Amino acid sequence: AAVHHLTKKLAADLAPRGITVNAVAPGYVPSRMSAGLSSWLPNTEEDTSKNNTEQVIAKTIPLGRMGNEDDMGGACIYFASRAGAWCTGVILNVDGGTVGATQIPLSSL
Repeated sequence: AAVHHLTKKLAADLAPRGITVNAVAPGYVPSRMSAGLSSWLPNTEEDTSKNNTEQVIAKTIPLGRMGNEDDMGGACIYFASRAGAWCTGVILNVDGGTVGATQIPLSSL
């Protein structure tokens, strides 16, 4: 949340100088940071290898796969290109639809 707020604040402050500020909010991407996700999976006797962990996580993503460096790079290229020149204060979710497809049951409120 801090990065999102900082992005919007800097975008507002720097826009008069012609500087755009945007952020990429990545979804599940294989990385050192996501390497420990297997410890959060339910304990089963199934294979707990890296490939199985990625398959289990991929099943929860609407597009059916984890992201990769090309997905993140493409978002950054968009912001750096002429196509993204009129974008500032944008938080771009590059997550395969995970945030948009999350269903919260209202009956539990």
